[in-house]
Amino acid sequence: MSFADFISLGPLITLFTAVVISMLLIAIKRNHRITYAFSLLAYLMALTAIIPAALYIPHAVPPLLVVDEFSLFNTGLVLTSGFIILLLSYNYFEEREERKEEYYLLLPLATTGALVLVVSRHFMSLFLGLEILSISLYGLIAYLRARERSDEAGIKYLILAALSSAFLLFGMALVYAFTGHMDFPGIGAALRQAGYIPVTVLAGFGMMLIGIGFKLGVVPFHMWAPDIYEGAPLPVSAFIATISKGGMLVVLIRFYVDIHGNDYSMIWWMLAIVAVASMFAGNWLALTQQNIKRILAYSSIAHMGYILVAFLSGVQTGLEAISFYLVAYFITSIGAFGVLIVMSSSVQDAETLDDYRGMFWRYPWVATVFTAMLLSLAGIPLTAGFIGKFYIVMAGVNGHMWFLLFMLVINSVIGLYYYIRIIAMMFKAPATGEVTYIKPSLPVAGNITLMLLTLVLIGLGVYPTAMMQLIQQMMKMIV
Repeated sequence: MSFADFISLGPLITLFTAVVISMLLIAIKRNHRITYAFSLLAYLMALTAIIPAALYIPHAVPPLLVVDEFSLFNTGLVLTSGFIILLLSYNYFEEREERKEEYYLLLPLATTGALVLVVSRHFMSLFLGLEILSISLYGLIAYLRARERSDEAGIKYLILAALSSAFLLFGMALVYAFTGHMDFPGIGAALRQAGYIPVTVLAGFGMMLIGIGFKLGVVPFHMWAPDIYEGAPLPVSAFIATISKGGMLVVLIRFYVDIHGNDYSMIWWMLAIVAVASMFAGNWLALTQQNIKRILAYSSIAHMGYILVAFLSGVQTGLEAISFYLVAYFITSIGAFGVLIVMSSSVQDAETLDDYRGMFWRYPWVATVFTAMLLSLAGIPLTAGFIGKFYIVMAGVNGHMWFLLFMLVINSVIGLYYYIRIIAMMFKAPATGEVTYIKPSLPVAGNITLMLLTLVLIGLGVYPTAMMQLIQQMMKMIV
């Protein structure tokens, strides 16, 4: 490995090295606070490593990886999100009886898997990153061993993730059998030279879609999402909703761009059907739920459908819209799960609608933050979610995708109902003598983190120009 390779992959190497050091620290002496502090430091060091890496872009590490502005932007997004989730995790696990320190090995290791996906340009690195991410999530989802639902969720994820990985591998083999390449540009060049997509490659892409669709949680590969979100610890649910899906979406964008996916109508239609199905299934199923974790799970399915609308537009503004929407979605989802985290106690998670009845009158600050996050998910003006959805609509208009836009608008209206239902529950006046069994921890660090997330959420909703200019500059490197 050359010096330039080492510097370019600095964030990834830093975080992976920190995992090894954390393991040694735990072996020497178990201490939750020290392990937590070192993990925070590791994320900060990995974020700092982005600065020297930017001096060498674009830089390829052939044949597996590529580090360019697109990679570094999403590396920063993944690391920042992981850092925030880690900030929200300490008090949540401190109040629980399980051994806590291994969590700070698994979370950075899962983040490392997402970082590998972000810089991947080859089937081998894609699969390696996916497996690092998935194997870490097996342990994270089932981490609270005293909870029956946690074990059940971990086993479900293990079985379904292994099955989806098998489909992904078989699909890759079929694509390699025809093209003779496993790097994304090589596959694109081979398909352009052939001038068509043979049945073998089309079947391979279909099988790959099963593996990728599972990680993104899109229909019809979404069955795992509500049970996993409900059974996993809240910080892990936040990780799955954001970093896990974001890493896979970034590598999908690079693959789709490198093979010129919009030139092949069959691929376009496959993804369009998945997008429409995800929007309708996610929103309609969320209407029937009383558990907020499950509502957020189905909501994330619908949001992946929205993102696919911009993905299929075939214009540069579509890719820019995806990047902005990812930023807004990460902030909003982590903020929403953050509210659930600070409202939970050592006895139980605050996850049902009844737990939030009249919350505004008891905890007005937390209720206001949760309201802002839910309004952003619904795409209400003055929030980052509104700007993100606006850019997706603009990309759809530029791509003349009127049917998909019509579906997006209908589903946005449907989604508004279940977000407003939660807000109405929080602002409902409590009945006389009403007793609540939720005794929130309300940690100081958690409240400060939520305050900062809310400020960023509103800031991007009021003034998105600076972020959009950064995204437009980065997209010149990939389009």
